[in-house]
Amino acid sequence: MEVVPTIDLRDAGDTVAAAIDAACREVGFFQIVGHDVDEALESRAWATATEFFRLPEKAKSAVTIPDGDAYGYGPFRAERLAASRGVVTPPDLKETFSIGPPPGRTDDIDDTAASFVFSQTPWPIDMPTMQPTMSAYYDELAALVERLMSLMAVALGLAPDVFDGDIDRHTSALRLLHYPDLGAGVVEPGQLRAGAHSDYGTLTLLRQDDAPGGLQVRDVRGAWHDVPAVHGAYVVNVGDALERWTNDRWRSTVHRVVLPPADLGRADLDRDRARQSIAFFHNANWDAVIECLPGCVEPGATPKYPPVTAGRHLMDKFRSTQETGANDSRGVR
Repeated sequence: MEVVPTIDLRDAGDTVAAAIDAACREVGFFQIVGHDVDEALESRAWATATEFFRLPEKAKSAVTIPDGDAYGYGPFRAERLAASRGVVTPPDLKETFSIGPPPGRTDDIDDTAASFVFSQTPWPIDMPTMQPTMSAYYDELAALVERLMSLMAVALGLAPDVFDGDIDRHTSALRLLHYPDLGAGVVEPGQLRAGAHSDYGTLTLLRQDDAPGGLQVRDVRGAWHDVPAVHGAYVVNVGDALERWTNDRWRSTVHRVVLPPADLGRADLDRDRARQSIAFFHNANWDAVIECLPGCVEPGATPKYPPVTAGRHLMDKFRSTQETGANDSRGVR
């Protein structure tokens, strides 16, 4: 049974909107094809991520996330995503590189906490093409999110431009992820490539490969389901902020990245068990107000959540992970 549906954005607008609404209500995840992302840029970004993770440890460590900042290299076993839900686990079996928004977006924001999400991204000196490639890919995926948010507005019965003023100075992050092939390495009880968590922002785009061991989503009954790699597709999922914006009409679903099965089967014995993915974690403008959207609460009923700015929502989520000993876990696959 297909738990996570695939939606073709080339279909008629009303068909796409209805499919998005159904997917966001039922599972909080869907995959998109027909998205028109520049294939050449996408390939360069993917190859650049691979090249970065193959750098010597000394070169990667030189761009480790500075204390108090959000972007740069996250070393292997440096994060525990399940801690964002108050669950204690061994460190996740991955390494990352996170890229923040372009400089200059804090000029009109009177909030010192915003410096965290607008901190500068350190780039490896051994890869001079990494910054322009990833910056272009960041912008390409941001444009795709704008298109999706317009379709999502229609799916909610609202005007296509209802989100425009709330995402024109978004605080999104692009994250490169590498899950090494551990071979016969020791794995601790309860240890995963990425522990069970939900994402913090509006929505997430994910490009994933089809290596063994991958993304799983948890349904309302608590059962876990694989999210297969569909050729050319991006996985899309609702984040906590959009769940709150829709008064829980749409679901921010718990998900995880599992280890490859111990027995891959005869046909897969020689497969590389390393995994790579690239995630774009979209967040609204720092000062955007997240409050119940029209049509997402019954007449006469009270919304489940009080209004909050997107920036404060993000920082509250982040601080909850810090209090339980996790690093920045805005969602990672």
